[in-house]
Amino acid sequence: MTRLLAFWASHRAEFVSLLAQHITLVAVSTLAAVAIGIPLGIFAARRPRLSAPIVGLANVVQTIPSLAMFGFLLPVPLVGGIGARAAIVVLILYGLLPIVRTTITGLVSIDASIREAGVAMGMTPRELLRLVELPLALPSIAGGVRVAAVVGVGSATIAAAIGAGGLGEYIYRGLSMVDSTVILAGAVPAALLALVVDAGLLWVERQLSARRRTASRRAAIAAVAVVLLMLPLAAFGGRSRGAIVVGSKNFTEQVILGELLAQAIERDTGLGVQRRLNLGGTLICDRALLTGDVDVYVEYTGTALTAVFHQPAKTDARAVFDDVRDQYARTGRTLLPPLGFDNTFAILVRGSDARAKNLRTIEDAVREAPGWRAGFGYEFLERPDGYPGLAAAYGLRFAAAPRVMDLALSYRALASGQVDLIAGDATAGLIRALDLVQLEDTRHYFPPYDAAPVARAATLLKYPQVRIALERLAGRVTAADMRSLNYAADVEHRDVPQIVAEFLKSK
Repeated sequence: MTRLLAFWASHRAEFVSLLAQHITLVAVSTLAAVAIGIPLGIFAARRPRLSAPIVGLANVVQTIPSLAMFGFLLPVPLVGGIGARAAIVVLILYGLLPIVRTTITGLVSIDASIREAGVAMGMTPRELLRLVELPLALPSIAGGVRVAAVVGVGSATIAAAIGAGGLGEYIYRGLSMVDSTVILAGAVPAALLALVVDAGLLWVERQLSARRRTASRRAAIAAVAVVLLMLPLAAFGGRSRGAIVVGSKNFTEQVILGELLAQAIERDTGLGVQRRLNLGGTLICDRALLTGDVDVYVEYTGTALTAVFHQPAKTDARAVFDDVRDQYARTGRTLLPPLGFDNTFAILVRGSDARAKNLRTIEDAVREAPGWRAGFGYEFLERPDGYPGLAAAYGLRFAAAPRVMDLALSYRALASGQVDLIAGDATAGLIRALDLVQLEDTRHYFPPYDAAPVARAATLLKYPQVRIALERLAGRVTAADMRSLNYAADVEHRDVPQIVAEFLKSK
């Protein structure tokens, strides 16, 4: 607890900003879901034949996993891309079901005699809805809004995967660094926020249900409205005028490299830089670059060749770089000179196993594999240069299908004996810290993975000084440098901006 409080104290400004972003995401999406869901529920309640299809469609949307929904929206014009816009759209979709359903339930459950009395008094259908039906259905509707808001608080943490900000940034950052303090720094306030929202809206719901006094009900509604309207509704995380947006994938090395690009641009050009670090994997970063939501991020040439452009693997580093550079150029992007290190996949085993069983190459592991459990990251299991090809090239056969896990967590899973073989990064600082051993790829299965910035050509044309700043980094980051930087973040738990600033100063 002491470490957690110290973390919040040392990151006070950042924490407040992320909390405000999280609240804004939830508030804007919930208000929009109310504005859409209540009229939709009224429409469905008035037309019973359409009620089931409308609720069914909302149910289908609710069953789609959050991260998958974000992925679906990436290429969609206007509402897609990365950032708060796409996140709000997804949260609105998730908030519709409880609001639509409770609106329908509240209206349908009104006694028919009450409606008949209103009609007998000469009320029009609109007056009957406004003066009789909605006030009676309001407690039920308030319950749906409460559920939608609480669901929004939880779902908004996942929005950090597409650069929407919020408390999820701490959770993803902590997972990539395997740092429980950073994970809790995002998870604890998110949980507390959900409890506060639930308790506040439950109180409003009870006030409406009790119908003690008209003034009391109006005061409750007004209080909630004021709180929601006072939230910072201005768009956040968007591109400010003249800013360069730097992205990264969601593991430690990528966050460090993203910060490296950002600080280099700030230092050498004086331009404003927005950081969209800890985005999802290769797909999200590549799409963000294509759509213009990100201006530059660091990619690995072998990854670009096989995972982005779906070309067969090659072993010649120069040929891979030239091929990838040409492929990027055809899509309006520029691959800049490599930073200076090759972060190939590392097939890792425990040091104790390597010494006891004399394991030095991947071929040596083949004889042990039938009794082993393997654990791989999501991308490695699916990529053309990943597990399927590796298993075919070496004849690897495990006792059971490999376990799927987050790349950052796989190192500790291996060290603790939960799995016996993983595919990590050759430059990972945890290899030394956890006494892991990299097995030699004697059949040269893996292509070269030279780390190099890839940028939108339009950005480099508009800001030629950005190209100069990035090219100054070429060849300046060795594999040993990268291992040290990763070690400082993953093992020593130092702040990435500080690590990068010291590295740039030393260079």
